[in-house]
Amino acid sequence: MQPADIGRLVTPSSPRVSPDGTRIVVVVTRVDLEADRYRSALWLAPADGSRTARPLTAGEVSDANPAWSPDGSRLAFARSSEGRHRLLVMPVGEPGEPVVLADRAEPVGGLAWSPDGTTLAFNSREPRPEAAPMTAPGEGTSKPPRRIDRLFPKLDGEGWIVDRPRAVFVVATDTPTPPRLLVAHRYDLGAPAWSPDGRALAVSTVRDVPDADLTMIEALHLVDVDGEHAGELRPLTAELTTSLTHPSFSPDGTRIAVLAEQMTVVPSFGRVATVPTAGGDPTVLTRGLDRQASPMVGLRAPVWRGDDELLFAVEDHGTQPLYRVRTDGSVGSGVPPEPVLGGTRAIVGYDEAAGTLAVVSTSPTERPELAVVRDGVETRLTALSAGFHRDVPGTEPEHLRVPSPGGGEIDVWLLRPRVPAGDRVPVLLSVHGGPMTQYPTAWFDEFALWTGAGYAVVWCNPHGSTGDTEAFLQAIRPTEAPEVPGTGWGGVDADDVLAALDAALAHDPALDNAHVGVLGGSYGGFMTTLLAARTDRFAAACSERAANNLLSLEWGGSDAAGFFRFEFGGLTHLDRPDLYTRLSPVTHAADIRTPMLLLHSDEDLRCPPEQADQLYLALRLLGREVEYWRFPDEGHDLSRGGSPRHRVTRAEIILDFFARHLGGAPPAAGAAAAGGASLTPRSAGEPPPRPG
Repeated sequence: MQPADIGRLVTPSSPRVSPDGTRIVVVVTRVDLEADRYRSALWLAPADGSRTARPLTAGEVSDANPAWSPDGSRLAFARSSEGRHRLLVMPVGEPGEPVVLADRAEPVGGLAWSPDGTTLAFNSREPRPEAAPMTAPGEGTSKPPRRIDRLFPKLDGEGWIVDRPRAVFVVATDTPTPPRLLVAHRYDLGAPAWSPDGRALAVSTVRDVPDADLTMIEALHLVDVDGEHAGELRPLTAELTTSLTHPSFSPDGTRIAVLAEQMTVVPSFGRVATVPTAGGDPTVLTRGLDRQASPMVGLRAPVWRGDDELLFAVEDHGTQPLYRVRTDGSVGSGVPPEPVLGGTRAIVGYDEAAGTLAVVSTSPTERPELAVVRDGVETRLTALSAGFHRDVPGTEPEHLRVPSPGGGEIDVWLLRPRVPAGDRVPVLLSVHGGPMTQYPTAWFDEFALWTGAGYAVVWCNPHGSTGDTEAFLQAIRPTEAPEVPGTGWGGVDADDVLAALDAALAHDPALDNAHVGVLGGSYGGFMTTLLAARTDRFAAACSERAANNLLSLEWGGSDAAGFFRFEFGGLTHLDRPDLYTRLSPVTHAADIRTPMLLLHSDEDLRCPPEQADQLYLALRLLGREVEYWRFPDEGHDLSRGGSPRHRVTRAEIILDFFARHLGGAPPAAGAAAAGGASLTPRSAGEPPPRPG
């Protein structure tokens, strides 16, 4: 794979099964490298597998969030184009044009049909009237000030949200009437779910109580759609220690399924639970499973299978299978959740209706595709990446179980390049972000790029990752934490990463231990910088969108400022600035002698550019070898969802850097121009910029 091959990627997502189980709609997104954008269309497939999926919309813009009407005759979806975001409804299986029901300046999502099919509920951001200044500005270009009246006022990829929280609207599906703002709140409202009688919606949001922004714990609420109390948020639970999100009503309307995450000891797993519609505490159904039931990719509300069973996804040692759990009280008698569909793959999208299960899954050797499972038989419905894989065939990585210095074992993978036997192979050690996530058993464009350039790639899920037990996840809480103390970031997790590398080198003598590089983004960038300071065994390191200074992040630099204290045992940066300083890689910059590549985005709100600026400044003052690239108009998600040309350029920069230090293949000649590279690195050979 070459960087320009990013322009060939086609990805299905968000499958939805028609109510009668006969048809499946899926979103298909492709990269348009020439136009430097993504385009997505809705595709339709018969569930019986009699033919493959076909496009239902043209795909010249961005169509997403499909939702079937209760009778299966119509499809609602969101369309984004030229700065406008529309909610449309179109007939399926009979002639007719899409009808626009809403046209907004903010994105539309969370589409949900009322049970009688006459109304659609949806989410969209709405300006807060009380956030406007008392006196409007006069003529000119000056913008009014923005009042900040709570913590977490901004969000990476969204910008300022404090004065434009996500609200819930309703709109008629058969008459041309404007959408009605049903409920707006000080905090974002989650995707709505209709009660079976059509009278109310269930939504999740932070409760309207004093100092709620200090915890941001989300509660489950009901909202009447019509009548005297329409639009009023009615909390269903009294306890304030568990976040309840992603609601879904049981068919009989007596219970609401949710994903529940206790917030007394963080990080913690999301678990499947039910809440009585009449109100009461949640009943957790998956506590005995001890696995994360809120996976980062493909997260959605649990799916009801009748009134007595729920379908959901978990993270399990890199895989992402589907499980089912009983809801009729058998959980109290010890009946555990059971696997439904698994294998060495990640199921990153799923839906079920009338006995038809639709899944989008990916494996280490194959990009995502849509399949259907009926009567226990799985049938592939798309071959979107067949042409790509003919040119870029997947290679199965070797899975190793490696002893951890902290006890137990960790999952490690080794992916070899296609090189002549006997050649010594340079190595790239990759560290995932989070840290509360996992490297899934999925096809990953970066690993295909690195092996395509002749590198062996090693990666693992160290302590602090999901995919193992909750105790494994919480093992990197600080040693100072009053409850559930661990080793802190950079403790057993760093030991695990090095143990993974040692195991791979010992396992394959062809790996060249004198030419090893390390790279990672976000928390992976934290680990990359830290390892470069801790050891001299790496010939080069690429630290991307890194969390280099945890103290300045928690002081307000990050959109998550104020939340790190939960992961650090409730200890704030005011209580223990020494803790945050000690754990910060930039504190140890003087120990870095490894050549460093720093990558960051100008609009990153999660780990702002000052995180890279601080490290770059320190390394320059120390006279160390460092290169620094900044990407304009990009956020924290550059490597996955940034502009296609920037993604290509980023890959070229990384390959060029490691080619010079490790000896792998550089990017193809002329590729940088094709990718639109127009950035200039700052290297150690240049004088620093003069202060203005």
